Order: sequence, then structure tokens, then C-alpha cells
Amino acid sequence: MLLDSYNRIHNYLRISLTDNCNFRCFYCMPGDDHVFMPSAQMMQADEIQELAKIFINFGVNKIRLTGGEPLVRKDVGTIIKNLSALPVSLTLTTNGVRLHEFVEVIKASNIRTVNISLDTLDANKFQQITKRNDFKKVWDNIHLLIDLGIHVKVNVVAMKGINDNEINDFIAWTKQTPVHVRFIEFMPFTGNKWMSDKVFTWQQILQKAEQDYSFIRLKDEGNDTAKKYIVPGHVGTFAVISTMTAPFCSTCNRMRLTADGKMKNCLFSKDEMDLLGALRNGKDVMGLIQQSIKEKYAERGGQFVSNFEQLNSALIENRSMIAIGG
Repeated sequence: MLLDSYNRIHNYLRISLTDNCNFRCFYCMPGDDHVFMPSAQMMQADEIQELAKIFINFGVNKIRLTGGEPLVRKDVGTIIKNLSALPVSLTLTTNGVRLHEFVEVIKASNIRTVNISLDTLDANKFQQITKRNDFKKVWDNIHLLIDLGIHVKVNVVAMKGINDNEINDFIAWTKQTPVHVRFIEFMPFTGNKWMSDKVFTWQQILQKAEQDYSFIRLKDEGNDTAKKYIVPGHVGTFAVISTMTAPFCSTCNRMRLTADGKMKNCLFSKDEMDLLGALRNGKDVMGLIQQSIKEKYAERGGQFVSNFEQLNSALIENRSMIAIGG
């Protein structure tokens, strides 16, 4: 069992397979000139498997594959199949554009839930945000998975002046489509031009929803990051991930492995533990994992705990989001 100094049990591992992506969303990638890490620097398929087994020995029972965009990695099918043989609940987060190519792998690996990033329902705005003309592919792949009985969570980074006027359009989508839409408050990472006045808050999202809908709060489950709601009569649901205004750190059970095998005990932690280097050199990986968990801060990596409106994002020491893993 991985227990930190605040008595939080950690049983959920997020593994980034690559820092590469076929989209260019500004809130995730620091710029078009971003240099991606060479493949030799990244965890190889067998190393991912070996590290995953070590975490499972510590009680991890859920693994999420992330990126960058995990489905651009050439051996991702092998990685998914290998991990699916382990005693964990396996899932992934993707931008959705290549999902149709991996339907059989997903089905064979018993992946029952997939998170898909989609920040707008407008094809033109989609191209502005991602710098790619792939809205229809993502839209079609979302419905492809739903038709296969796979639970789809759609991640929407809510940003003031960019897509805050689409909140109720997303909620309207849940009327006849069993999709779970999750609005995520805009978070600061290296190079993503975060400004506090771009954060569309949990409270503002609900205020916007109230203009058109009556909804009820759903019961939270243990370690939930999202506050969930349903409009009576809708087959889908929506939620808010309020990292900036109402963090859920007190029940955090998550750990992260970057594509180059560095362990982060928090999304916002500046410190990293080099597990891949230790594995390749025959050193004590288990001890490093335990040390990292013991050093975990109570809230948001110890880097900010005050009102986000006074936050100077330039003082936060971290990687870009694409280099951490979604």
C-alpha cells in the first residue's frame, strides 16, 4: 500500500506514453517549436510493463494511458494488450482522432471507459484551438465508441472568451446521448499562457447552466475529481473539475509517470523521481516510489494554495502539460 503523510492511499497510476501529439492546442503545448523527446529517452514497452507491475505490487488497481496523444505511438497496441493482462482496470485519455483504428484493440483489452478531449462543438473553432481540421473524425469516433457500449467521458477545458458560450450546448448534447461531459477549469502549466481572467470557474459554469436547465447533483464516489450533475430526463450527465477554485486534493489517490519514466506524485509537483533511470541501472525502484509518495504535499504540489486570481503562473516550476501527461 502506498500511503502518504496525509493518510491518502494511492492506487491509481497515470502513464504517459509520449509527449508527442497530432494536435497543437495552446493550453497544452508550449508552442509549435516544441521539441519532442527522442524515442530512446522514453520508456519502452517492456519497461512500461515492468514498472506497472511494481506499482501493482503496491496496490495500484487502475491505470490510465495518456500522452501527449497516446495513440500516435507506434507500439501503443502492444502496450495496451500487455497491460490489459494485468490485474488492473485499464483506460485511456485521447484526443479521439485515431480511435477508429484501435477499436478492436480496445474491445479485446476490455477497456470500458475512454476519456476524449473535445473543447468545442463548432468545427471552425475546433480548428482554431487544435490547428487541425479533424472535428468530424473526433465526433464520429465518440459516437462509434458509444454505439459499442463503451462509456465516453468528454473533457472540455472551459476558457473565458473562447468556449464559455458553449456550456449549454454541451449539456444539450447529453439529452439524447449517453455521454458524460466534464468541464475542466483552465490550469497553469509551463508555456500555456495561462491568465487568471481566462479561468471560467465552477460557479460560473453552473450559473450558465442554470440559465437553461434545472439539474441535480449526483452522489460523489471515493476519490472523485469531478462534481457530477444530471438534468432530469437526460440520458447523459455533466460535471465540473474545479482544480482552481475547489481542489479535491484531500482525497487524491493519483500518481503519474511521464513518458521518460519520471514519477510525479502530483500534477503540479516540481519534483520528479527518476524511475526509468533506476530501472535501467538495476537500482531500487520500489524505494523511490515510496519516497516520492512520502514527499507529496497536501495540496497542488505545494506550489499554490491561495486564491487563483492572485496567482503568478510564471513562478510555478513544472513541465508543460503535454510533457506531463493528461
